[in-house]
Amino acid sequence: MVFTFFVLMQTNLIYHDDYPTIYTAFAESNETLKAPISYHSPASQHLIVVICITIIVITKFVNREKDLGFLKRRYEEASAQVIVLYGRRRVGKSRLIQEFIRNKRSAYHLASRTTPHLQISDFMASAARELDDDRIPDLKADWEVIFKHLSESEDRTVIAIDEFPYLIESDKGVPATFQRIIDLHIANSNLFLILCGSSIGMMETVVLGHKSPLYGRRTGQWKLEPMRFRQIAEFLPKYSCEELVNAYSAVGGVPFYINRFDDSRDVFGNILEKILEKGEILNEEGEFLLREELREPKTYFSILRAISFGNTKFSNIMNYTGLDRNSMTRYLDILRTLGFVRRDVPVTEKSPEKSKKGLYYVDDNYLNFWFRFVFPHRSEIEEDPAEVLKTLIKPYHDQFVGRSFENISKQFLQDLNREGMLPFKFLRIGKWWHRDKEIDLVALNQETKEILLVECKWQKLRENDALRVLHRLEEKSKHVQWHNGSRSEYYGIIAKEMAGKEDMRQEAGVVAFDLDDFPSRQETLKGDGAIPPIYSLGT
Repeated sequence: MVFTFFVLMQTNLIYHDDYPTIYTAFAESNETLKAPISYHSPASQHLIVVICITIIVITKFVNREKDLGFLKRRYEEASAQVIVLYGRRRVGKSRLIQEFIRNKRSAYHLASRTTPHLQISDFMASAARELDDDRIPDLKADWEVIFKHLSESEDRTVIAIDEFPYLIESDKGVPATFQRIIDLHIANSNLFLILCGSSIGMMETVVLGHKSPLYGRRTGQWKLEPMRFRQIAEFLPKYSCEELVNAYSAVGGVPFYINRFDDSRDVFGNILEKILEKGEILNEEGEFLLREELREPKTYFSILRAISFGNTKFSNIMNYTGLDRNSMTRYLDILRTLGFVRRDVPVTEKSPEKSKKGLYYVDDNYLNFWFRFVFPHRSEIEEDPAEVLKTLIKPYHDQFVGRSFENISKQFLQDLNREGMLPFKFLRIGKWWHRDKEIDLVALNQETKEILLVECKWQKLRENDALRVLHRLEEKSKHVQWHNGSRSEYYGIIAKEMAGKEDMRQEAGVVAFDLDDFPSRQETLKGDGAIPPIYSLGT
């Protein structure tokens, strides 16, 4: 027992994506044994036991009811299914599949970057073992032959191929092969095939794209998104709402990243130990993500760095990077396709894609943090990470979190909107700006001509401060060209802390919130994600 505890304290668990493939790295040599533990020694058996126990805790399945529900509904349909499941790396796709196939007749195969022959033989080994089918090893090593055999079973069977793009990388003919497999064998079978991948670019073009041989063969598709802010509390149960905002601003809603944080430490302590320290996964994860998707990422690094430093206009990014207009357009389009960057236009624009008012943002909290604070200061971090935290992160942190808080506030209003707890049901929500005027969030209902204008302040507002914010908001609203003269207007403020908010609600009809109004931990952890009736606004 003492030895087991010692090994646990000396072992650092590192996951490949979200699938529990395990690598162990010792912080230092085991002083008791005077040498690193051999995997073939009796001591290593104790090590494996400890790791397995830890996995059960770390990979606890939470807050994926909607995603799991989609797969369950399709499974219950009395027909063959071909489901394309995709999403960014580390988001929890493999864990979702593992939860879905539990207690079902199934075979899960994690593809790897290897030769076509080994891809097929590895799949055959997985399928034979997990389906307890001793006929599979005797089959010809051919995808069509194998799936013809699998489709002959009358039992409902789930076949999940994870990292499907790796199969395509090793054999460009794989999409055409699986087209034939689906048409000739799966279509009239009882199989439930899941094709899963992390390379969003490849999944959306080679698998889902209209030029792909697989186009039209899927019966469903599901993009697994990062957790929303209200869902991360279960990962960090000791954190206050303010601490959760700070943590979410640094690592976003990717379960793998959130699990790296220790809620017995404050957020800055976690940033130091889990992001800045050399050897930690999150220290180099930003570079890893781009290199996985892009062959020559150095130009993309420059663009993401420019945006993370607040250069959101096309011209400003161009000037920062020195790229010409045509190159910049191409690179930004690729980054948008991969989900690393988004383009926002004023929410009142009638034709968003044609608008010339687009601003660009890093659409991933972790990458935004990494390119703002880690990538430009890697030499300093190597020398003294604690000093970087003190002098290059903390002084700018509130400003950085303020931008993230706008998105958190947007999510909060969307939740309230679903529950019918705002003055009206909005159909669109986003930022608005015109020249030197900007409003953080504007929500619209085109049918009823109602508009809600909201400022988000990552500050502690006294009552007079809040009234000044409200006054400036009312002045800026006059510049919003949208059904002027015939619309119904509502105003709102969302802040870290706000005095006098109850009076503002009752006397002025203002949509006023601070962190105390965000759902409590118990409400956040409800499976249906329902928001409690904080208060009812009159119109």
